Amino acid sequence: MHDSVTRAIPASAPTSRKPRLHSAMALAALAVAVFFGPVWLTVIPAWLEFPVATVVGDAINWFAREASIGGLAVKDITRLFAEFIDRPIQGAVVLLADGLFSGRGLDVKQSVPPLSWLAIGGVAVITAWRLGGRSLAFTVTICVGFLVLFGLWQNAMVTLSNVLVSVFIAAALGLALGIWSFRSTQVENITRAIMNVMQTVPIFSYLVPTLLLFGYGPSAALVATVAYALPPMVHNTVLALKSVPAETIECGRMAGCTRRQLLWQVQLPTALSKIAVGLNQTIMMTLNMVIIASMIGAGGLGFDVLKALRKLDIGSGLEAGMGIVALAVVLDRVSQAAAKRAAHGKHLQPGQQPLWRLLAVWIVAATVIAWLLPLAQLWPKAYLISTAAFWNNLVSWINQEWFDVLDAFRTFALLQVMRPIRDFLAAAPWTLVIGALAVAAHWTGGLRLVIYTVSLALFIVLTGYWGPAMNSLYLILIAVTLAVLIGFPIGFWLASRPRLQTAANLVLDTLQTLPTLVYLLPAVMLFRIGDVSAIVAVTLYAVAPAVRYGMVGMSQVPHARLEAAEISGCSRWQTLIWLRLPAAWPTLLIGINQTIMMAFSMLIIAALVGTKDLGQEVLIALNRSQVGEGIIAGLCVACLALIADGLLKAAAANTAIQRHRKNSL
Repeated sequence: MHDSVTRAIPASAPTSRKPRLHSAMALAALAVAVFFGPVWLTVIPAWLEFPVATVVGDAINWFAREASIGGLAVKDITRLFAEFIDRPIQGAVVLLADGLFSGRGLDVKQSVPPLSWLAIGGVAVITAWRLGGRSLAFTVTICVGFLVLFGLWQNAMVTLSNVLVSVFIAAALGLALGIWSFRSTQVENITRAIMNVMQTVPIFSYLVPTLLLFGYGPSAALVATVAYALPPMVHNTVLALKSVPAETIECGRMAGCTRRQLLWQVQLPTALSKIAVGLNQTIMMTLNMVIIASMIGAGGLGFDVLKALRKLDIGSGLEAGMGIVALAVVLDRVSQAAAKRAAHGKHLQPGQQPLWRLLAVWIVAATVIAWLLPLAQLWPKAYLISTAAFWNNLVSWINQEWFDVLDAFRTFALLQVMRPIRDFLAAAPWTLVIGALAVAAHWTGGLRLVIYTVSLALFIVLTGYWGPAMNSLYLILIAVTLAVLIGFPIGFWLASRPRLQTAANLVLDTLQTLPTLVYLLPAVMLFRIGDVSAIVAVTLYAVAPAVRYGMVGMSQVPHARLEAAEISGCSRWQTLIWLRLPAAWPTLLIGINQTIMMAFSMLIIAALVGTKDLGQEVLIALNRSQVGEGIIAGLCVACLALIADGLLKAAAANTAIQRHRKNSL
């Protein structure tokens, strides 16, 4: 890890104290100029802001409504494309959720039912059993049973239909782009830059242009989902192909393989396990995006959660959210098992039937059973289970019995902690903030990082979103600080207890597979709408990487050094402060970076509970179909995330270099 981090730092990174002193003096001079100079150094003048959002919005609106290509109007092309991609989605929904209907008006009847829950659930269980054994099959059975017994099956199948089609398209495009990037360094540089930005642009920003181009419905949701889920597949394909040993490629060439044969018969099969990891990430991002895309017509479980949030029906929302969790667990665990199987190159044992044959036999058998026994086709409403009333009553009891305590905590956090930080950042001179970022960039990464950081910050200034950006920054600072203060100590504690690490990793994997909307439910349940609920939800979502990297960082200290410290009479506290933390610091910085990235992705979802930041700007733009505003506000979020990413990666690289130099002396 340290070697990869070291390569990320520019060779010109400052290491001496003199450049740092000069940059600190420059910041001090800027502070003096700000407090005694003209007003525009403190408050952004109107002449410095450009109507970038309006220009972008007008351009996209013109392209979508008036432009033509080869004599054909773009709007006709996009609508035709929308109808074309609607067909596989509708086909999947017919097969898994709705079936075929005949008749008109009040005489509409279902002529052909969809695949039964017994057939689809059995396919999932059999696949899990073949790929992951009994324990995975048991887990999948529990998840399938939950969806069936709680009456969530049909909406879960609508969600699954969108996921399957989106994953297929994203995987195909990602594989093609990855292969192209692998073969051309120039293409790789371009795609890497584009994919890095795409990974930091908030989810809602993808919905705004697709809604204009493709209209309200599943097709727009699919395009947005594919765009959001594409980067991990591209990145992992490139990395997987680069990891193929040179000896393997040389053997293929000596065997007389053409360039195409070398790719499809040597490189791709060898890299399959790592490509499967990218596919797993694509599946989880697709599921997360499909839930958000329910806002523009995707339907399914995501719409149930949104409807419950709007009505503050915590019980129904929690059930739908747990349905999303069950579906996510099935997709995640099965895809991970497939990736592990590909990595180990497992094949059929003697006498073992191929998986596709087992699944085909089961589907036929389950369909016959469902035709004879309606219970196996659709679980009767009389036997459904619901805990919505229990959760709603629990919320009411909490609000009645613990209202004073929760409200006091909420009021204290809001008035004594959150608002002072928000007001400080809102009142801070914009030039001084950018100057501080420039100094931090100079200390950690040199001149190139200064230019990069200042350019991103000036983009936010020029677009007129500096105020909302500072609100986003205040929420991120508080949430990340809480996540680190909670996560790192837990990770440190787990690092010295190897027996608990397997269970801890399982919990952390589960937390990272939960869709973002699920985290809003307990926050709203306890603290109602507002910034406090947003910070609670962001903290809950971002704490998992803090725990993981805290555990990994503490585990990297050589055992011989720990024994030497113990022989020298160091206490546990001294060992932690003077040995463990310095050794783990590069890894912990990367962990903070990952925590920030997770917090940014969740912050946009938290806009649903009433924040006044960039996420809210994107959400307002989505509701009002303001394409330019939505895209530019989303790019401003990406700028903040890229600034944090650049500074922390450079700091981690510098720390790793200094540690290497110290160890080599």
